[in-house]
Amino acid sequence: MTNSTQRFTDRVENYLRYRPGYPEELLDYLLETCHLGQASSIADIGSGTGIFSGYLLDRQLSVAAVEPNAEMRKAAERLLSDHDSLRSISGTAEATSLAEHSVDLITVAQAFHWFDQDAAMTEFKRILKPQGQLALIWNRRDLHDPFQQAYEKMLLRLAPDYNVVNHMNIRDEQIQAWFDDEDYQQKSFRYTQYFNCEAFLGRMQSSSYSPAKGTIDLSELNQAAIALFEKFSVDGKLSFLYNCHLYLGQPHC
Repeated sequence: MTNSTQRFTDRVENYLRYRPGYPEELLDYLLETCHLGQASSIADIGSGTGIFSGYLLDRQLSVAAVEPNAEMRKAAERLLSDHDSLRSISGTAEATSLAEHSVDLITVAQAFHWFDQDAAMTEFKRILKPQGQLALIWNRRDLHDPFQQAYEKMLLRLAPDYNVVNHMNIRDEQIQAWFDDEDYQQKSFRYTQYFNCEAFLGRMQSSSYSPAKGTIDLSELNQAAIALFEKFSVDGKLSFLYNCHLYLGQPHC
C-alpha cells in the first residue's frame, strides 16, 4: 500500500477543487472555547493543501502548517500566499520541528488516522503549552442519508482500498482515550456540498481510496457513480451531506 505521506500526490488538483470545507460554527466554537486571538500560536498538523489552515488564517490567527507531502504543501503555499501569518513547514505529526511548549492549539483536520498515533501524541504533548489543547476534526459522510447509503455500498463493492483506509471506522471511544476526561468535549456540526456530475466525480477521485487514473477499477467506479448521480441528483445537483465531528481537549498524559 502507498506510503500514507504520499497517498494524495497524484490527486492534489481534485483535492484542491472538490474536498469539503468546514462549518463556520466550528471555527466560532474553537475560537471562543480555546480563547484564541492574534497572539495565539496554532499548529495545523497534516495540513495538506491548506483547507483548514485557510479558515484559521482568515480569523487572523498565526498558523504553522505542518505537512510532509511536498505537492500538497506547495499547493497550500500557493493558495494561502497572501497570508503573512502562515509558516509552511515540511514535517510530520511525529516530528514537527516546532519548539517545545510553543503551541496554544493543535488542529488535525481529516488526518489523524494517517499518523503513528502514539508517536504523534508524544510529539503533541512536547510542543503544546501546559494548558494547550488538541482539536481532532473529521468530516464524516452522513450515512443516514439515502444517497450516502448507496454511495457507501458502491465504495465497498468497487473501491478495493476503501476498507483499508476508511477513517469512518474510528470509534468515538478510541478517540476519547487520547484526551483527559476533565476537559474533553465532543461536538458535531452539519455541513453540505453541492455537486454537478463532474464535480461529484472529482470529489470521489480526490479520496485516498479511489483507484488510480487510467485503471479499469476507476472506469468501473466512475460508471457506477454516474448512475448514482443520475438517480439521486435534483435538477442536475447532488447534495453531499456530512456531520463534522470535533474532539477537543488536553491530551492524556
